Amino acid sequence: MKQYNVGIIGATGMVGQRFATLLADHPWFNVTALAASKRSAGKTYEETAGGRWALATPMPEKLKDMVIIDAADIEAVTKLVDFVFCAVDMKKEDIRALEEAYAKAECPVVSNNSAHRFTPDVPMIIPEINASHLDIIESQRARLGTKKGFIAVKSNCSLQSYVPAIHPLMEMGVTKVLACTYQAISGAGKTFERWPEMVDNLIPYIGGEEEKSEKEPLKIWGTIENGEIKPASNPSITSQCLRVPVSDGHTAAVFVSFDKKPDLEEIKERWANYSGEPQKLGLPSAPKQFLHYFTEPDRPQIKSERNLEGGMAVSIGRLREDTQYDIKFVCMSHNTLRGAAGGAVLLAELLAAKGYFD
Repeated sequence: MKQYNVGIIGATGMVGQRFATLLADHPWFNVTALAASKRSAGKTYEETAGGRWALATPMPEKLKDMVIIDAADIEAVTKLVDFVFCAVDMKKEDIRALEEAYAKAECPVVSNNSAHRFTPDVPMIIPEINASHLDIIESQRARLGTKKGFIAVKSNCSLQSYVPAIHPLMEMGVTKVLACTYQAISGAGKTFERWPEMVDNLIPYIGGEEEKSEKEPLKIWGTIENGEIKPASNPSITSQCLRVPVSDGHTAAVFVSFDKKPDLEEIKERWANYSGEPQKLGLPSAPKQFLHYFTEPDRPQIKSERNLEGGMAVSIGRLREDTQYDIKFVCMSHNTLRGAAGGAVLLAELLAAKGYFD
């Protein structure tokens, strides 16, 4: 596979740090630019992020002395890279403007941010589920007036825990979904050292999260019509999202109804046999087995399952019949790997394999 030079916009934040660790030794992508806010520009990565490094994985040696570029200096970044990953902490309208400016400068953007998730011609991709939505990029380029530049985004991190489990069941006539998510503090960019209030605590509210959980799956399951992605009209989804005292890993309790109640063994079979485009293409970050079902009554658990297949697999357990809905189960994924930076790296691998960066 061809090698690509890449930049990380928002390199100093927690997701940016995760990008740095995932990309430092990537077989296809070579980090040639790190960018952040103006106040970090001109300093080395170690000077800027070393004192607030949030991950157990250490800062990659090869990136420590790289000098941070002002993310607003688009010309300085784009001359060094073939495309960028974006994970910035800014107002949504400012993120939209920044990402579009990079795209219009003929620099593709693979975004971890939510700002463009509902732009109708921006694909929001879980690579194993809706890789075909990349076809919309042609329409987006026509709107932007670009030959190479575009924006592609990954979905909200909590969706990665339960939408992959529901997706193989859609052909069985899913009508209603109730999902309660129990989300790690790293989803807020925090550690226990920085957020001591979360120790021995639970917060039953995450701003904007329930709206994302109810709307984003419908775009993922949508169809391309007249140069836009039209969201699916069903299933009906309702959610509750709670912040829990866990460092990494989002868990979901999921309840599903169907047109006709399915056989539980058939559901397990569909999970076991499901794979997507990343598995077919053998992408470097793709889990060999996307969905893992555990038969033990007390699994999946955060500590034992979150790093399954490099943190890129989805774990499922406790499938059983329900008295109000047809079935219920529990699932879990690593929120900063599968859910954030890892999911974006996998999306970039898919884009590279399909020739979108050339």
